[in-house]
Amino acid sequence: MDSKIIANGILRALAIAVGILLFLFFLYKIQSVIVYLIIATVLSLVARPFMSFLKNRLKFPNTLAVVITMSIFLLIISGIISMFVPLIKEQGHNISLLNTDELRTRMVDLFHEIDAFFSARRINLFNELKNIDLTSNLASIPSLLNSLVSVVGTFSMGLFSVLFITFFFLMDNQIVPNAFVLMTPARNEKKMLNSLKKINDLLSRYFIGLIIQISILFAIYSVTLLIFDIKSAVVIAFLCALLNLIPYIGPLIGGVLMILLTMTSSLEYDFQTHILPVTLYVLFGYIFAQVIDNFFSQPIIFSKSVKSHPLEIFLVIVIGGLLFGITGMIFAVPSYTVIKVALKEFLSDNPIVISLTKDLD
Repeated sequence: MDSKIIANGILRALAIAVGILLFLFFLYKIQSVIVYLIIATVLSLVARPFMSFLKNRLKFPNTLAVVITMSIFLLIISGIISMFVPLIKEQGHNISLLNTDELRTRMVDLFHEIDAFFSARRINLFNELKNIDLTSNLASIPSLLNSLVSVVGTFSMGLFSVLFITFFFLMDNQIVPNAFVLMTPARNEKKMLNSLKKINDLLSRYFIGLIIQISILFAIYSVTLLIFDIKSAVVIAFLCALLNLIPYIGPLIGGVLMILLTMTSSLEYDFQTHILPVTLYVLFGYIFAQVIDNFFSQPIIFSKSVKSHPLEIFLVIVIGGLLFGITGMIFAVPSYTVIKVALKEFLSDNPIVISLTKDLD
């Protein structure tokens, strides 16, 4: 082989490697835009059945249907933000500098009551608690809250970007398919269009199913907390329900959060006669909601939407978590669904693919 040919091959390989690295670096630099596109795609998938209802059943023109859908999105977002205003105001008042000493004293007293309760039953779970100043950093919390101002600005910009992109995705639902078709060889265009249609159908059902799942949990949590007159019950219920989007880990975090917020919302009461019984009742309500979710809601969502075996779902979520952390766990199921549909369309003769995608017909 001629040395010139070898040199050209090496240079070509280096050029390809450099090109790939530059492309990955470019994706890294625009990761925020990619996140906006993903969220906008999810919103457009969720809105798809409603858009179809407005256009096909009520005979609304496309523009009016999009305006109504976006208005509903804005109302929902505004409602969610307004839910957090009372909680933020209350917590801001509690941790303000003027109340730091009082809050520190009451929290220390509460932990001492918990310690005394368990110690009386010969349980030394909090034996070292009296020697630990758990609230020594409370005074630094206001400065931390001040730093959140920049986060609010970033969030506002991101929210505007997502809504803007979603608007055009709804106005022209062929934007995404056309982009993929442009990158597909002519001989595979039909397969690509079939894959995209199937993916849209499955993911629309999946995300709508998630909304129903969160709504059921939110309703049960809200009723449980309102029964026991927990402060900011609706906001706490919403946060804990939303955490359920993180498979396996989210419910655990939500449970801990609900217990802590239930206890801290009743700091003025006695631990043994009020805080402990109410916390236990709330815990039972949380467990009841998780039983409903695990044995009824989730099986229906996975079987009816993504059409995958529960063992497949479990393994995919675990692998997604190991590779990409919490983000990987959240997007593992929809990503796996996309891969399955693509494999079925482009590798339909492979026996492994046939076995994995037999329920996607």
